[in-house]
Amino acid sequence: MTTNSGFTHITVLLEEAVEALAVRADGCYLDGTFGRGGHSRLILQNLGPEGRLLGFDKDPQAIATGQTLAAEDGRFVIVQRSFAELGAEAQERGLAGKVSGILLDLGVSSPQLDDPERGFSFMNDGPLDMRMDPSRGVSAAEFVNTAPAEEIARVFKEYGEERFSRRMAGAVVARRETEPFERTGDLAEVLKVANPAWEKGKNPATRAFQGLRIHVNNELGDLEAGLDAALDALEVGGRLVVISFHSLEDRIVKLFMRKLVKGEADNLPRNLPIRHQAFEPRIKLIGKAQFASDDETRANPRSRSAVMRVAEKLR
Repeated sequence: MTTNSGFTHITVLLEEAVEALAVRADGCYLDGTFGRGGHSRLILQNLGPEGRLLGFDKDPQAIATGQTLAAEDGRFVIVQRSFAELGAEAQERGLAGKVSGILLDLGVSSPQLDDPERGFSFMNDGPLDMRMDPSRGVSAAEFVNTAPAEEIARVFKEYGEERFSRRMAGAVVARRETEPFERTGDLAEVLKVANPAWEKGKNPATRAFQGLRIHVNNELGDLEAGLDAALDALEVGGRLVVISFHSLEDRIVKLFMRKLVKGEADNLPRNLPIRHQAFEPRIKLIGKAQFASDDETRANPRSRSAVMRVAEKLR
């Protein structure tokens, strides 16, 4: 397993996210999206000899980078699992309810986008894959070549927020009848032609590709599962820090935190007998939503859409 050193990754909201974790020297932390280890390395710098950090990632290249770091620093361990499974991993390691802080930096990393061989990008031609873990699940090519038009349209609309989802899905299905899709450039061209209203400065295939990527990797389902698991894994006083990159992710995070600030009783049916504790909030919000600074967005345009939300577990 090798890392792809030709593609760099600039960690978004690096200092801000680690500061929000309020790292204790002897604490135990989880980095749910290791990527290329930017956040993890800074967390380790803030930990003492007794501190521990557990990293998660699905991407084999990220795992290779994490294994190198683990060999250099005995306080760090990397596992190839989705952060949706962090609850099970915490249970297996005896960490349930004992984790001091959890960081989730969502979305796709720059090396994944920039490497044509990963099949995420409509800008550079490559195999149509899009899986963060290429050894599991259905690739983007398999999906667009076999799924019904209605399902492809749903993915474009629901996850890509594409207005012309039906028209674009119809074009995909019509083309695959004569030749299946195998390359990102081929699919991007068909989507481009099918999109009747191009947005200035945006590739016409952008939204559809986003929808495909989210679907293939079950990103929103993993996020919902991961948030629930994170709350259970945290100790009282532990911090949850989440960085989102598009409105669908941020909406899930915001609603999750808002629900727990109000307490469970706010979400139960009326006239149902409930205990006093149900009215008590389970978390408190730490500050307001935070965005990348002007300096950061100039240095790294991909940070423009980043939103960071922070919560602390109360019970």
